[in-house]
Amino acid sequence: MPRYNIITFDCYGTLIDWESGIANAFLTTAATDGVTLTREAVLRAYADTEHRVQAASYRPYRDILRDTAVRVAALVGWPLMAERAGFLADSLPSWRPFPDTNAALERLAAVSRLGILSNIDDDLLDATRKHFTVDFDVVVTAQQVRSYKPGHAHFQTARDLIGTSSWLHAAESNFHDIVPTNTLGVDNAWINRQRQTELPGGTPKYKFDDLAGLAGAMA
Repeated sequence: MPRYNIITFDCYGTLIDWESGIANAFLTTAATDGVTLTREAVLRAYADTEHRVQAASYRPYRDILRDTAVRVAALVGWPLMAERAGFLADSLPSWRPFPDTNAALERLAAVSRLGILSNIDDDLLDATRKHFTVDFDVVVTAQQVRSYKPGHAHFQTARDLIGTSSWLHAAESNFHDIVPTNTLGVDNAWINRQRQTELPGGTPKYKFDDLAGLAGAMA
């Protein structure tokens, strides 16, 4: 596998175990209301809901998380008022990296510059970055571009920042990252942690089961 001057990553789902973070936040908060939820039901409802909320006009990600939490709670049978739905954004800084994340990033940082392209607010990402043992040279957030992937603004802004340097984008979401980078002609690596089926237009240039696989191929 060739080396690239810069590797950018989606953050949540690729570097950060966001499914555990989301599920734990729902289960813990619902339990205070005497409501028992299951991880599977929460994550299934969340996957069906968040991208629909993001598809509307741009709003801060805290608002996206609040509205998504209310809709997901309704789907899983937990009556949740909007004024209490900030628990999900409040929990985000505690979401942890996958076990392979930091070791893989350290290996990749030895051979390439690194970046993050994320559907997030700046302050929330700043809190998350405290969990990483490397720094990132290029950071593009939804707050900065006022758009959510799979829109192209993240990638177009990154290209402006990167210039003509060789660039690989690595991400877990076929929908949010692999399909649009294919459309834009950006080399990509699908970190297919969930062993999902690729979407139409979502065939990646490279595919790995985890971030350690990408690091092993490049570092």
